[in-house]
Amino acid sequence: MRFVRFGDRGSERPGMVDADGVIRDLSDRIRALEDGSLDPDVLAECARLDPAALPAVREGTRLCKPIDRIGKIVGIGPNYEDSASLAGFRINPEPTLFLKASTAASGPNDPIELPKMANRVDWGVELAVVIGRVAKYVSVEDAMRCVAGFTLANDITERNFQLQRGGQWSKGKSHDTFAPLGPYLVTPDEFPDLDGIELWLEVNGERQQQATTEGMIFKVPYLISYVSRFMRLEPGDVLLTGAPGGVGLSYDPPRFLKPGDKVRLGGTKLGEQSYVCVSA
Repeated sequence: MRFVRFGDRGSERPGMVDADGVIRDLSDRIRALEDGSLDPDVLAECARLDPAALPAVREGTRLCKPIDRIGKIVGIGPNYEDSASLAGFRINPEPTLFLKASTAASGPNDPIELPKMANRVDWGVELAVVIGRVAKYVSVEDAMRCVAGFTLANDITERNFQLQRGGQWSKGKSHDTFAPLGPYLVTPDEFPDLDGIELWLEVNGERQQQATTEGMIFKVPYLISYVSRFMRLEPGDVLLTGAPGGVGLSYDPPRFLKPGDKVRLGGTKLGEQSYVCVSA
């Protein structure tokens, strides 16, 4: 099942997508896609509703990030062999973790704001995991029971802020709009094979990234279990699983985003994002 949030800023409402691609208003059933409503059992109850009994949402209505209040965004560093080697990052025996400010989250079609004094803003399409139940010291075998669903993400990074400003990755990861999410929150039953999700990204119509999640070094259940050893994961937290090869830093010379650039990305069953870069 695919869930969404839709509507004007400040008045977004939860919805679900029916078999014909029509968005149905869920606001009479759940208040928002946040906290307890992200529990897999609650989402399963919503999935059993008759979509025809729910109001249809007008076509063209704005879609926003698919969950409301995000607790924290946890990123995984190099998690694809090709991405790490091309960009010059070392793959460690254990996953590299960083935190991305929750205020960086934005919708799938909202403009990307390029920070002041920034000239090396990079892209990175990723599969994102949305947590639906508390995970603390969870085992690899039980990790998927804590997942509300998956969504599409772009881990946007200002490379100077990340690498040349004191070695703190979060500086380069946390500017407003640096974590576009959505459009859909897709429940795990839609993905019997997590290795078969294709991810791609284009800048100004030129394909930059294309890979499947089969290339991930550390797989989703392991990442959830691993992160839960160091911090408690709660409903509404988002785990970014790493970008495949083709980020701008990997080119010679590097390629970075500038005002007016158009970015488009997508993933199997995850939908598409499309936005324009603007100056802060």
